[in-house]
Amino acid sequence: MAQRYNLLFGGPAGSGPNIVTHIIGEALVKMGYYVFYSRDYQSLIRGGHNFNVLTFSEEPVNSNDSEIDILVAFDDLTETLHKKELKKSGVILKGNKENMYYAGRIFKLLCIEFKVLDDMLKNLGKKYDENIKEAKQGYEDETKNICRVVSKKEIGYFMDGNDGVVEGAISSGLDVYMAYPMTPSTSVLNKLAEKQAKNNYIALELENELAIANAGIGSAATGAKTMVGSSGGGIDLMTEAMSMAGMAEIPLVFFLAQRPGPGTGVPTYNSQGDLNMARHAGHGEFQRMVLAPGNPKDAVELTNQAFYFSQKYKIPSIIVSDKHLGESFYTLTEKWKIVPVEKSTSFGRFNSYEKENVNFCATEDAAIIKANFERRMKKAEAIKKESRTFSGYETYGDKKSKCVVLSWGSTKGAIIDAIKSLKCKFIQVKYIEPFPEEFEKELKGKRIILVENTSTGILADILREKTGILIDDKNKILRYDGRPFLADELNKELKKRLK
Repeated sequence: MAQRYNLLFGGPAGSGPNIVTHIIGEALVKMGYYVFYSRDYQSLIRGGHNFNVLTFSEEPVNSNDSEIDILVAFDDLTETLHKKELKKSGVILKGNKENMYYAGRIFKLLCIEFKVLDDMLKNLGKKYDENIKEAKQGYEDETKNICRVVSKKEIGYFMDGNDGVVEGAISSGLDVYMAYPMTPSTSVLNKLAEKQAKNNYIALELENELAIANAGIGSAATGAKTMVGSSGGGIDLMTEAMSMAGMAEIPLVFFLAQRPGPGTGVPTYNSQGDLNMARHAGHGEFQRMVLAPGNPKDAVELTNQAFYFSQKYKIPSIIVSDKHLGESFYTLTEKWKIVPVEKSTSFGRFNSYEKENVNFCATEDAAIIKANFERRMKKAEAIKKESRTFSGYETYGDKKSKCVVLSWGSTKGAIIDAIKSLKCKFIQVKYIEPFPEEFEKELKGKRIILVENTSTGILADILREKTGILIDDKNKILRYDGRPFLADELNKELKKRLK
């Protein structure tokens, strides 16, 4: 396997590690390398300790590792906290310098021509004269290199999970997006707002999540393709509107960006604890789709499919993402597939009561109520049947292995990287509702290991509910400290379970 290099950039909020990380990541992608980087930050505008970890290699990378090759410390606290993670051969860059000074030093360390950095700073536009001066000084001051980076043909594109949701919505013919800013969903609102004039849709921030959900109902009822978004705490407040969408048969897409709970939790960190809320939010019985992307390409395609099923069957669809997926950048080489989405609703009379089918008047007639329930519930089989024309799950690794790693969402990247040296198959579940029970055949007689960012192993409960298959607690690898899985650490945990 090709070597993986890990760079950590840390400092107080506002000191500029994000822009340096992104510039270096984009440069490496342009030179033909695979790059992945993630962000770890506190709920602070200034101060505290934030850091990004960038991993690159000649082979695909989808996650970070626990050991660092280059530590860029914008302050003493970063060195104190992360020095123990530095490899013996690792390099520390520190001192009271501007962020672009460190960009220059890293470009020199990685043997990247300075012209590449110059071009990127010109494209950045802001403070070019100041930035190029600092970058030149850093490039001249650095005398070492840790690897030989040779320019190759650019192999892919560089985007984060929230970019994927944005692209999927626009490609589906989005008319209206409404949201209340809440980490980690906020950048979807920001990015859609930036592109609304060019793509002829509306992106709105309203006063709270109740307003968002109910305005979304009103928008969708006119026939507009509408999506509403927030994090788990915001979706909590939208559940009554979700129930109305189910009753009134109004096609509405919900974007749920998970973070730890309950309550405010640790709002800028990661969790997969909202899956049951996505499955069960709202009262009464109604059909819904719950789709869980694992990387930005998945996010594009599943957002598009959420719009497709929502419009075709007039149901609420829920896209379940999280902080790690939404704000991490991936190098992707495959183009996504988009299905056309036809509008299914025209302006009319809608309410949350049972209704007569002819004139939409509220009714309490038992026969009509029963018939309405049965008509709505019939959608379940039609949706389940059509969902099989899409990939409700994906398999990776050793397809013949007796060991199966099972997971969903943002854990995908670390698992793919962790099993490269192991004889394991990985099954990524993308359709949570309807659940792709057809992969049950791939689990029979196999040792199943669950990997999930929860304390309870929610997917294991769903698997048992849908198929009767039980995953033993000793075969659950769970992380619930707000942090994502790291490939090398997960590899060691998997080896323990395989002994």
